[in-house]
Amino acid sequence: MTALNDGVGGVDGAGGADGVGRQPLDADRVKHLEFIQATIARLGTNSFLVKGWALTLGAGFLALSAGQKSGTVAGAGVVPLLCFWFLDAHFLRQERLYRRLYDAARRPDSAVEVLSMDVRPFRPDVPLHRAVLSDSLGLFYGALVLTELALVIVLS
Repeated sequence: MTALNDGVGGVDGAGGADGVGRQPLDADRVKHLEFIQATIARLGTNSFLVKGWALTLGAGFLALSAGQKSGTVAGAGVVPLLCFWFLDAHFLRQERLYRRLYDAARRPDSAVEVLSMDVRPFRPDVPLHRAVLSDSLGLFYGALVLTELALVIVLS
């Protein structure tokens, strides 16, 4: 049995916040949580792949613009980086939405319909601009974009 459905926890057996007395989750609820976990994992993989493509493309534009001594080429490299930044922010937002869904669905008394993957109720709590300006994406894409812009200034 798992910690989610064994109803046992803690040392003293007295019940309460340490997990003793939790209601077991039925098989459909556990399967629902597995579906949500799989979706979160796919979104994380997509984000990783987007970062790889952005880094490859950014490095390519940097090398090409430095080799040709062209600020125009470096400037052209900013546009796809911004597109990748937005796409990665979309994946991050979706991941956050599914984490909220998971958190709501894991409770035995949850109002979330079993096997529902609808994250619309959580959208107001997870705006896209917070994902775009998140620390992880801001540092990664910000550094790439600033490097491209610095090269535009130096080569112009």
